[in-house]
Amino acid sequence: MTTNTADTATGRALRPPRAGRSNGQWAVDGREPLNANEVWKQEDGGLNVRERIEQVYSKEGFASIPPQDLSGRFRWWGLYTQRKPGIDGGRTAQLDDTELSDEYFMLRVRLDGGALTLAQLKVLADVSTEFARGTADISDRQNIQYHWIRVEDVPEIWRRLEAVGLQTTEACGDTPRVILGSPLAGIAADEILDPTPVIDEITRLHIGDPELANLPRKFKSAITGHPSLDVVHEINDVSLVGVVHPELGAGYDLWVGGGLSTAPRLAERVGVFVREEEAAEVWHGVIRIFRDYGYRRLRTKARLKFLLAEWGPEKFREVLQTEYLGRALPDGPPPAKATGPGDHVGVHLQKDGNHYVGAAPVVGRVSGDVLHGLADLMEAAGTDRVRLTPHQKLVVLDVPPAALDTLVSGLEDLGLTVAPSPFRRHTMACTGIEYCKLAIVETKATAATAIAELERRLADVTAQVDTPVTLNVNGCPNSCARIQVADIGLKGMVVTDADGEQGAGFQVHLGGGLASADRDEAGLGRTVRGLKVTAADLPDLVERLVRRWLDQREAGETFSSWAHRVDEEELR
Repeated sequence: MTTNTADTATGRALRPPRAGRSNGQWAVDGREPLNANEVWKQEDGGLNVRERIEQVYSKEGFASIPPQDLSGRFRWWGLYTQRKPGIDGGRTAQLDDTELSDEYFMLRVRLDGGALTLAQLKVLADVSTEFARGTADISDRQNIQYHWIRVEDVPEIWRRLEAVGLQTTEACGDTPRVILGSPLAGIAADEILDPTPVIDEITRLHIGDPELANLPRKFKSAITGHPSLDVVHEINDVSLVGVVHPELGAGYDLWVGGGLSTAPRLAERVGVFVREEEAAEVWHGVIRIFRDYGYRRLRTKARLKFLLAEWGPEKFREVLQTEYLGRALPDGPPPAKATGPGDHVGVHLQKDGNHYVGAAPVVGRVSGDVLHGLADLMEAAGTDRVRLTPHQKLVVLDVPPAALDTLVSGLEDLGLTVAPSPFRRHTMACTGIEYCKLAIVETKATAATAIAELERRLADVTAQVDTPVTLNVNGCPNSCARIQVADIGLKGMVVTDADGEQGAGFQVHLGGGLASADRDEAGLGRTVRGLKVTAADLPDLVERLVRRWLDQREAGETFSSWAHRVDEEELR
């Protein structure tokens, strides 16, 4: 593939470090900490804070938590303080963390592979209704996120989660975050191989391991064996993607160094074939390279993508093989073109004769009541499994044919539609200013309003939208909602409207995308000079762009291809 390493904000490639300057790489420069974060991580590891939460802070309350645990080590257990209500987006960059923080927490439950049993779903629903004011969001990392969590309740929440095999261990922090996995693992007839054993092995051996609990920054993983390429492998630090080697059979293709935020970079193929039985070992080698060679001097350069920009995939392969595996890996083929949509929305046949049913909430927002309702529907249908997706959707597995109609109807009643409009299906949004301390604008309600407006305004042309037009709404530049790889990506900012008033708005990215059935390769979107939109005018902009695309497109041309082809004036 052609790898685009440009920062879409500046148009410059990621720059390698200056020659002769220490970057805080443990394997090169030693372990002397070079910034304040590295100091406190060495003084006391993030995993150690759990005992203090259980024995001290939960009993003595929020005021008893010292700053370094509160804003640092709590993250190792999935806890961030949430944004204090009433602070507008214009003040986000002006206030420090203590001024922005409320005395409540976001709590993230890591769901490796997005997999849930019925018993686990019921516990998640109970935690939402009893401890989180009914909140629950499906993130684009297959996690569940709660808000309004009190530190006093955290030990009881952990007890309930862990009683059914769930955890918040390393759901945040400078750690191996949740491992994305195919929602269809083990059930799809066209699956190349089932990634579940690899995900389970990595989780069992390495999550909570102190040896991997002090990374330069976060480390994101994805593993799939499904030909729809359903785990956004191009934007993870490490991905294992199912392929068939002409001589060695089914295995994985290794990708490294992807990530977005303010300096987006697409992952690169290392070029090796990874056998199923060695996949967990290879993952372990990659994360240890990041631990030992990742940059620790500057937090802004502390992701694996910056090391890849310096080394390239050839050197990365050499170091992996010689220093961490002790053997060469065979060359391998790239993944084949995606066979279909990776969000798995709709009703589909499993290989065992049952069905899986993919449903779309509005931009991932659910609730304790919705989760309870989903559990009731699953129990009535006789199924024990549901999976969350990297697209803020959910997929109910193992549905008998006789139970399909009742389940689908019940999902619709819960607001989990199995047949969403193209605008609802392909819109994502991050948490936004409602709870996030980094955000500048509101996102969830803005996106939901835009979806409803587009469904109404574009009803006459909906049937013509035969390829996805993805709309990703982000509350700040950090791209949790993947703005640079959307057809229409929106980066939250303060903008000036036609009357000269400042308010919530977005910078617009156009024409990005990940590999899919409609696109051979991933690519980053383009920014059009001066193209910004207020939140109120967002539906106008999207309607205008979609109608122009439908009017001007060549045969079979996707929105992304059109957005890169036409002059800037057509995109305003």
